[in-house]
Amino acid sequence: MPGPWSLLCSLPEGGRGMECRGWKIKRRMKLGSILRQENIVPELAATDRWQAIEELVDQLIHTGAIAAADRPSVLAALNRREQSMSTGIGYGVGIPHAPSPLITEVAVAFGRSRGGVEFAAVDDQPVTLVVLFLAPQGKVLPHLPTLAGIARLLHRAELRHALEQAPDADAMLRVIRDGEKETHAGRKSG
Repeated sequence: MPGPWSLLCSLPEGGRGMECRGWKIKRRMKLGSILRQENIVPELAATDRWQAIEELVDQLIHTGAIAAADRPSVLAALNRREQSMSTGIGYGVGIPHAPSPLITEVAVAFGRSRGGVEFAAVDDQPVTLVVLFLAPQGKVLPHLPTLAGIARLLHRAELRHALEQAPDADAMLRVIRDGEKETHAGRKSG
């Protein structure tokens, strides 16, 4: 059964490269290589998607990944994207994402809510894991495989469970990196 990522990209036979809306893209970034430990919020205070997005943007500001002066514009871009269609992809996962002319490289934050966040997800279930993804304006297409890879990774129940049980940000990042290694190893042997 296709997963939520199949709306964005597909993996051609043989598992090499990726095709996204007719564009062939050879490589994708892995969440574990672009996510910094200091951009992980182990317990979101947010109770809805708008608060979760603000909290994660504020974390990116706090760690210097984006400038404080850019907050209103970045939030506006994320809110526009979210209003067009919720990025709650099901299985307790939300991946709010947007392009911004104010950043020059990808900025990523990750948050966990043990109580769940109302996200208007496709399965009408609360979201417990949120990956906020910002890409430079005009460079979104090359990052579609990355977004699809994040969705595919978080589609795995055992990985979501491990993230929900991880005691802190460091452990959460290790779970993500180990999960990506397992996925990559499984593709090579399969």
